[in-house]
Amino acid sequence: MADAATIAKLEEGFKKLEAATDCKSLLKKYLTKSVFDQLKDKKTDLGATLLDVIQSGVENLDSGVGAYAPDAQAYTLFAPLFDPIIEDYHKGFKQTDKHPNKDFGDVNQFVNVDPDGKFVISTRVRCGRSMEGYPFNPCLTEAQYKEMESKVSSTLSSLEGELKGTYFPLTGMTKEVQQKLIDDHFLFKEGDRFLQAANACRYWPTGRGIYHNDNKTFLVWCNEEDHLRIISMQMGGDLGQVYRRLVSAVNEIEKRVPFSHHDRLGFLTFCPTNLGTTVRASVHIKLPKLAANREKLEEVAGKYSLQVRGTRGEHTEAEGGVYDISNKRRMGLTEYQAVKEMQDGIIELIKIEKEMQ
Repeated sequence: MADAATIAKLEEGFKKLEAATDCKSLLKKYLTKSVFDQLKDKKTDLGATLLDVIQSGVENLDSGVGAYAPDAQAYTLFAPLFDPIIEDYHKGFKQTDKHPNKDFGDVNQFVNVDPDGKFVISTRVRCGRSMEGYPFNPCLTEAQYKEMESKVSSTLSSLEGELKGTYFPLTGMTKEVQQKLIDDHFLFKEGDRFLQAANACRYWPTGRGIYHNDNKTFLVWCNEEDHLRIISMQMGGDLGQVYRRLVSAVNEIEKRVPFSHHDRLGFLTFCPTNLGTTVRASVHIKLPKLAANREKLEEVAGKYSLQVRGTRGEHTEAEGGVYDISNKRRMGLTEYQAVKEMQDGIIELIKIEKEMQ
């Protein structure tokens, strides 16, 4: 049971949400009075309460979603709130649906989407993973951060071949190393205000770090927003190569570090927007003619469930006509299907760009 002080804070937060007429978050939409009353005194085995779930959305009324999972069990215990949010965000993934088992499919089906190198600047595929038996950020102790980092760094240090590289802990990082990682666009900064409010940045920089292989085509972020962000990327449009590298890395890491998984929701991470496959495959792509006809670009992207963002991700402009285009769907389909949608969509966009006069 949540204690009286927590429940008092929850009541206060709920009133604030109710009063916020301009708040459009999914939290406000689905945290009805009856759901609130049903969940306000519940507590997970690791001690997380509804307050941990909603505090970021209460503090930041401009949130799009507004809810985070403090640990894996929260998705089950607070399901009356999470399930409708998940269904709304992951269009088409209903509360009765079950996410399929992991399936990377035939990795040889993926190709270079731009063999002439005229359109795609770079290609990236990433996924998030959580380590089994540990809560997510708001409930982690300093000792757990350290313990996790030690497990992750020793696991990564044993990788071989193309994945072989170096782990750089943020704690005690020299200015030179820091600058080098910033220049390579590898270094993540301390969390934004949404993560800060969700208590995701405590004990910073303890337990945080970055691993990259010698070629700088494979990266792992440790304890940024998720326990692990596994990233494969390179210049050009060879999606096949990028995907194969990611799959072999995920399989290697999983042999040594068990991941948090849910029968219905797939792989679990801190944010309900990033469940299921957790896979985001993206390209930085130059489409000058389509860019001049944004409606057409959005129409084709929509047909293949692709998301079009500015050059530097969400809420940014396309610099020099360069867009970040990725798969939108992460739940209710396999890893293979998610990346295949992106491949087919990008090939189609390039074809249309070429045909435009």
